[in-house]
Amino acid sequence: MKTVIASVALLILSASMAAASPGHSGSHEEMAVGIPGDANKATRTINVTMFENEDGQMLFQPNTFEVKEGQTVRFSILNKGELDHEFVLDQKEKNAEHRALMMKFPEMEHDDPNAIRLEAGKRGNIVWTFSNAGIFEFACLIPGHYESGMHGTVEVSAM
Repeated sequence: MKTVIASVALLILSASMAAASPGHSGSHEEMAVGIPGDANKATRTINVTMFENEDGQMLFQPNTFEVKEGQTVRFSILNKGELDHEFVLDQKEKNAEHRALMMKFPEMEHDDPNAIRLEAGKRGNIVWTFSNAGIFEFACLIPGHYESGMHGTVEVSAM
């Protein structure tokens, strides 16, 4: 019975997130940070490495990017760490909301074009078109990873 109640609660929470927050739970509407990009229109590839260091920090390298409004970028992401890591691209506030949800449901699966979760040693891609100028964030939202340093900034300059 507890499992059924927990499952129903999770479904309700997922539905409310989808309605309230474009870009989560499979919604592919335009977000403040942009829209999923067409790989054939990518004008730049940014190689990103995710890893843990000997001091226990969890990091992205590089941890800052500058792109232009309207630019389509392919993020080629490699997890060189020993743990699973995520790359989630969004507004800082949206990542904070998502991070709080991940604390409650750490094994939550993602179906978002602005996010990818990779096992140790795996590589993946996100292709993204930055349709708005501003400062955005990319982060690993697995509990404890953000707090260990796994976040960075994307500055999108106006055309």
